[in-house]
Amino acid sequence: MNPSDSLQSPRGPLSPRPTRRGLLRGGALLALGGALAACGTKGSSKNGELACAIPADTSATEKTIAFSNWPGYLDEDASNAEIHPTMAAFTAKTGIKVDYVADINDNNEFWGKVGAQLSSCKSIDRDIIVLSDSTAVRVVRQGYTQKLDTSKMPNFVRNLHPMLRGQSIDPANDHLVPWQSGLVGIGVNTHVTGEIRTIDELLTRPDLAGRVTCLTEMPDTMGLMLHSLGKSAAQFTDDDYDNALAKLQKAVQSGHVRKFTGNDYVQDLAKGDIAACMAWSGDVIQLTAQDPKIKFINPDEGPVLYSDNAMLPVTSPHAANSMALLDYYYDPAVAAKLAAFVHYVCPVAGAQEEMAKFDPVLAQNPLIFPDTATQQKLQIFMSLDEAKEKAYQAKFQALTGA
Repeated sequence: MNPSDSLQSPRGPLSPRPTRRGLLRGGALLALGGALAACGTKGSSKNGELACAIPADTSATEKTIAFSNWPGYLDEDASNAEIHPTMAAFTAKTGIKVDYVADINDNNEFWGKVGAQLSSCKSIDRDIIVLSDSTAVRVVRQGYTQKLDTSKMPNFVRNLHPMLRGQSIDPANDHLVPWQSGLVGIGVNTHVTGEIRTIDELLTRPDLAGRVTCLTEMPDTMGLMLHSLGKSAAQFTDDDYDNALAKLQKAVQSGHVRKFTGNDYVQDLAKGDIAACMAWSGDVIQLTAQDPKIKFINPDEGPVLYSDNAMLPVTSPHAANSMALLDYYYDPAVAAKLAAFVHYVCPVAGAQEEMAKFDPVLAQNPLIFPDTATQQKLQIFMSLDEAKEKAYQAKFQALTGA
């Protein structure tokens, strides 16, 4: 047994989480772009115009919701993982039954299951789906989601965290509801090396040569690289991107960066096979719970903020029910209970104060509730049009060997 095999998360055995940013190696993002384009032969549209007619909303007579999400993204009862206490409370309060399935392990894979039906305006038997930032933008652009009636979502309007408002991926905050967010920064095993404060250190410090990994997800790795040049991941030029890529290429060609990984860096970091890496906060917080010597560090240049976003497929006939559920999770008291279980960055303002009432120590965890100074440095990777996204991905994948 590897030493890491016995690691425990706060909820049980620790295993690598499915990639939350979702578009994995092997040209997946380009494949997704092609899939969406191919799906555009019937009923599709561009620039957010609806691809299909929205069905009549039957929420008043059909008190149900079909909800697809990622694993590990909902609280579980201590004695029965199939019971989700916050969702059970929603059903008791509203009478709306939720068919909840954690069947999204990868954005590209999941879209392969539902894209063809949506492009033909056929039901996908789901009322809520959760997709990562760049994928979510693409799906909205193709017209496969319903616009939210925010007049029916007072908690969401009032409590969406300021750091997530008005971003380029959803400027009016009327298509995407951040379900959970996270930080992209530096993971360090201080059993084998000292702390690392900057991306420059990560990519140049002699004692780290050959013991560093970066992420296969272009927005995450390149967002940090842009920050290392003093540029913003939220707003940059082609020249900025190329300069950031050249800086990364130098570290790769010198052998300083060992490889590019998805979530499989978790076990290597835990064992000390790598000393440090670009990492996702949700992964590292699990390791830290068992070994405080493993740390997540927000680089001085600023981390990257990402979200996995709930949205309503254009074919859903239960929009009112779905918006009620999503709004329920923007009640700070409910959001606090969820955050206490999943340990990702909470997108709901006021949840920290609510968590402090039942777990004051966890409420001070900066990986769940980043402090004001960190929030001011957070950037969400800029929304790209289809042509630019393909061009940037091609350059990045040429470097990573994907």
